[in-house]
Amino acid sequence: MLLDKIQTQMTQALKNRDAVRLETLRFLLSAIRYQAIDKYGAGSETKVTDDDVITVVKKQVKTHQEAIDLYQKAGRDDLAGRESQQLAILVTFLPAQMDDQKLRDLLSPIIKSGETDFGAAMGQAMKLVAGRASGERVSTLVTQMIKGK
Repeated sequence: MLLDKIQTQMTQALKNRDAVRLETLRFLLSAIRYQAIDKYGAGSETKVTDDDVITVVKKQVKTHQEAIDLYQKAGRDDLAGRESQQLAILVTFLPAQMDDQKLRDLLSPIIKSGETDFGAAMGQAMKLVAGRASGERVSTLVTQMIKGK
């Protein structure tokens, strides 16, 4: 389970005195706990699923990417570098991303079936993709494929 992997890596970071990894994983575990409380309620016996963990990791990745952009615009390369290190740690917990060709192959049956409504096509596409590509990439490809049809 992904949560166990995170906890194991946190213990290893503690033993190795890896401050950046330790801080990143502690913050991630805290965010996962808050997500579990929001979703299942405090004191619930429900186990956190890998999908819950992936959702939290995606939010954290997006936050770190935005922070990197802001730090770079402000000329704070030291802070941008630290955020980049944390981002690299978080990305290891995400499922492998699909390349554009595999994504097109996955989306083509939806478009070929006559689906020209963007919203409906996106709904079907996001169910098929299931976290293996960002919504932005899927949206771009769906738009291109509908227009190119």
